[in-house]
Amino acid sequence: MNKIAYNPQSLVADEFINHDEILETLAFADAHKSDWQMIEEIMQKARKHKGLTHREASVLLACEDKDVNAEIEKLAKEIKLAYYGNRIVLFAPLYLSNYCVNGCVYCPYHAKNKHIARRKMTQEEIKREVIALQDMGHKRLAIELGEDPVNNPIEYVLESIKTIYSIKHKNGAIRRVNVNIAATTVENYAKLKQAGIGTYILFQETYNRESYEKLHPTGPKHNYAWHTEAMDRAMQGGIDDVGIGVLFGLSTYRYEFAGLLMHAEHLEAVHGVGPHTISVPRLRHADDIDTADFQDCISDDIFAKIVACIRISVPYTGMIVSTRESKQTRERVLQLGISQISGGSKTSVGGYAEPEPEDENSAQFDVIDNRTLDEVLCWLMQIGYVPSFCTACYREGRTGDRFMELCKSKQIHNCCHPNALLTLQEYLTDYASPKTKAVGEALIAREVKGLSPAMAKYVLQHLDDIRQGRGRDFYV
Repeated sequence: MNKIAYNPQSLVADEFINHDEILETLAFADAHKSDWQMIEEIMQKARKHKGLTHREASVLLACEDKDVNAEIEKLAKEIKLAYYGNRIVLFAPLYLSNYCVNGCVYCPYHAKNKHIARRKMTQEEIKREVIALQDMGHKRLAIELGEDPVNNPIEYVLESIKTIYSIKHKNGAIRRVNVNIAATTVENYAKLKQAGIGTYILFQETYNRESYEKLHPTGPKHNYAWHTEAMDRAMQGGIDDVGIGVLFGLSTYRYEFAGLLMHAEHLEAVHGVGPHTISVPRLRHADDIDTADFQDCISDDIFAKIVACIRISVPYTGMIVSTRESKQTRERVLQLGISQISGGSKTSVGGYAEPEPEDENSAQFDVIDNRTLDEVLCWLMQIGYVPSFCTACYREGRTGDRFMELCKSKQIHNCCHPNALLTLQEYLTDYASPKTKAVGEALIAREVKGLSPAMAKYVLQHLDDIRQGRGRDFYV
C-alpha cells in the first residue's frame, strides 16, 4: 500500500490530516520532549506571538517538565490578553431537533436509542424559546440539531434562522446566529450564507480515521472524508468564518491535538484564513452514554494544558468552552486562552421557555455549570473579565480575512472593547439583577478610563443613551 503524502494545501482529507504525519509528529515529540535546547527555541518562537506548527506544539504538549509547563501557561495568558484582552463573549445553544439517522456511539441522539424523547420544535415553539433567551439577555445563539434529511432538511434550518432573526421582544434581539449542523453541500452552505449566519461550526469529533469510522458505524456521518472536508465546502459556499473542534475523550488527546492544529494550518494554506474559533468539548455523560466506556477521557490538568498549547499555537483564534465544564474548570481555562463561553445553557430541545418534563429528557449531554446567565456575568466581572454580547464585526463585514487582519495585528481591541462595554450596558439596563448591575456599572466606569479620549467620549455618550432609553445597538 502506497504511503499517502502529507499536503496541507490539498483538499483531500487524508492528505491534509495525514495519519503518517501525525504518527511521525508524535514520535518526534516523544524524542524531543526533554530536549531543552529545542524546547527553548520553540518557546522563543512562541513568544513572538506568531504561532507554532503542529509539530512544534506537540513537543510542548508532550513535555512533562513543571517549569516548562508553567512557562507555557504564563505565555498563554499573555497571548490571550494581547489578542482578546479581558473580554469574554457570551452565547447560548438552541437545540431545534434531536432526530438523527446516525449511529454515533458517544451521542444519545444515535438512531438506535429508542427511549430518549425525540422532539422537533415548530416555528411557534422556536419563537417562544427565542423570546425566553432574549429575556435572559442573550444576543448570540448557536443552533444545533441532529442529522436527519427527512425531519431536519436544510429548508427547516433556513426557516428557523429566519424566525430567530425576526423576533424583537421588548429591547431584545438575536443579532448573530451561528450554526452547528452536519456536513453538507456547497449549495447548502451558500444558502446558509444567504440566510445571514455568523460562524459555521462543525466538530470533527476525532481526526483518527480508524477511530472515527468505528465511532460512527452507520449513517451519513460514517463518511470520514465528507465530514473532514466540510470546512472547505463551507468556504467555497461563501461562508467567511468557520469553527472547528474535537471531542476530547474519543481518541488519544495528543493525536487529536496534532490533527486539530493541522486542520487550522490547512485552512490557512488553502483559504488564507484559519479557524475563527476552536472549541474544546470533553466527552460527558448523557442518557445512555457512560464516559467510563471510553478509555481516552482526559484529566483537568491535561485539559488545561491543551487549552494553553492551542492558544500559543493559534494565537488569533477565538476559543470556546461550554457548560460541559464546571465553574472551577472554566475559571481556570479562561486565563489560558478561552474567549467565548456559553451561559444559562440548555442542551435539550427547547427548555428555555419552560422546563422540560423529567420523564421526557431530550438533552444531548449533561450540563455541569447550571448557573443562570446573570450569575455567570456577575462571576465573570468579579474575577476581572468584561462580558460581551457584541456582534458588530459580523454585521459590519469584519469577517474572514478582514477580521483576521485586525486580529493578527492586535487592532481588534479598538473595535471590540468599546462594543463590549456598550453591549454590557444593555444587559445591565435591561436584564441584570441589582447585584450584577452594581458590579457591572463599577466595571464599566473603570474600563472606560482605559480608552482613548475620543473613544471614551463616544462610549460615554452612548452608555448614557442606553441608560436613558434613547436607543440600543450602538457599536463601532
